[in-house]
This record gives sequence, structure tokens and C-alpha cells, in this order.
Amino acid sequence: MVDNHEERQRIIGIVAIACSVTACSLAPDASPQLNHHQPINQPQATVAPLLAPTTVKNLAFIPPTKFQRKIVYRVEPTNQEKVIALTIDDGPWPNTTTQMLDILKQNDVKATFFWVGQALQANPDIAKRVVAEGHAIGNHTWHHWYQQMNPATAQSEIERTAQLIQSTTGVQTTLFRPPGGVLNNGLATYAKSQKYAVVMWSQTSADTDPRAKPQVFVKNVLRDAKPGSIVLMHDGGGDRRRTVQALPQIISKLKQQGYRFVTVPELLAMQK
Repeated sequence: MVDNHEERQRIIGIVAIACSVTACSLAPDASPQLNHHQPINQPQATVAPLLAPTTVKNLAFIPPTKFQRKIVYRVEPTNQEKVIALTIDDGPWPNTTTQMLDILKQNDVKATFFWVGQALQANPDIAKRVVAEGHAIGNHTWHHWYQQMNPATAQSEIERTAQLIQSTTGVQTTLFRPPGGVLNNGLATYAKSQKYAVVMWSQTSADTDPRAKPQVFVKNVLRDAKPGSIVLMHDGGGDRRRTVQALPQIISKLKQQGYRFVTVPELLAMQK
């Protein structure tokens, strides 16, 4: 275990390390198989305030120049090191996010959370805990809309969320993930114009499938895991109890295979 000062220094160091990276696995503007979960409504549940959440000042997740305006699906790490990044979308969310944070903390795993502005507005204390515990943050728009947008709407969806992330947690981020992985509705175009890295995924747990059992999510992740993979999971946007159930097994089995968990900024720094 490390104390809070050491942990904060480790978090801040992520950005400094990432700024030295020289290359990444980039892909053209073509959409992979979409994630077909529904657009998100603001959570109605409430959550009791957490104990003294701390805002981390001046923390930034800014991709180096090589990755700005680019779409990233996975990384080719040096020497094919067995590293993998868990990314968790659509929160922060009552109950589910805190349960996942507990599991991540117990297993000494850091993840990257892509936040929806409406969910952040409803659950600011959960967001502060995410940051305080050393996880990376990305922008996932305000409403989680899929439809075609004009430039003004796309700008509002991203900038409104970015401003709330910074005012709530002290974090500045130019990591962006479009809802559903849709790359042609105006959002990715605006994000790239503002030097965001558009972070997609190379494999999905498929945890939005309403019929699948948690063990299926585990099987999906293990089947497709490769060095430098970016894994798609969800903590919000609906009932994610099955994802919570699957997460400990995903972590345990990947560790048994020799994988080490990193955040997206850390992964970007490991490109060979």
C-alpha cells in the first residue's frame, strides 16, 4: 500500500510518462462493430455523500501530439509486454461504480472511466472518488446520443462535459470516446478538431447484452485478450450488476495469464 501523497504523485506521473511516447496503433475513420446499448437517461437513484472526497488539482490526461486528432483501437507495446487496459463507460453511476471501485482497489488495478455529463452531474461525489483513487478519465459526451449532429450540438456535447469534469474533479482530459463507437455523426470530427484522441476499443466484454450471464462477459474478454488490448466495459447506462459480478473473475483470470493492468494514458506510453 502507498500513502495518499505517493499515490497522487503516481497519478500525476502518468501524464509526464505519456508525453514521451513516440508511436501508437492508429486506425482510419472507420467504425468497428457498434456497442448497441441505449442512449442514457440521467440516473434517478441517489447516493449518500462519500467521506471527504478530495479534488485533485491540475491533473491532466492530455495525449501527446502523436495521438491528437487520431483514432486509437489498441497499442503494440514494446516486446509485446502483456499489458491490458480496462475502460469503463457511461458512469459515474449509483452503486455500480462504487462496487467496481472497491473491486479495482482490492486487486490493485487502475482503469480508465469515460464519463457521461448527465451521470457526472447526478453523482459528483462518486466521480471525485474515481479520481482520488488514481483512475484515468475520458469524455463520453453529455447525453450519450447516437444521431447525426450539427457542429454546434457536437461542440456542446463534448465541451459541456469537459467543463463539468474539470469543475467537479479538477481533471482536464482530451481523451474522448463516442457513444456506441459511432464515428460519423459529428462528434469524432469535433473532438479531433480540438486535439482529442478518440479512444475506441479492440475488444468488448459485450456486457450490454441483456440475455448474457456474467460468465459470458468473462469468456469474451479472455478469448480476445492480446498485449496492448483496450477492453470495453460499462458501469452505467443501466443495470450493470452482471458486470460487477464478472469483474473479479476477469481480473483474476487475466492476472493468471500474466497480464498487467494499465490505464489508457499508461498504455499509450508503451507503444514500441
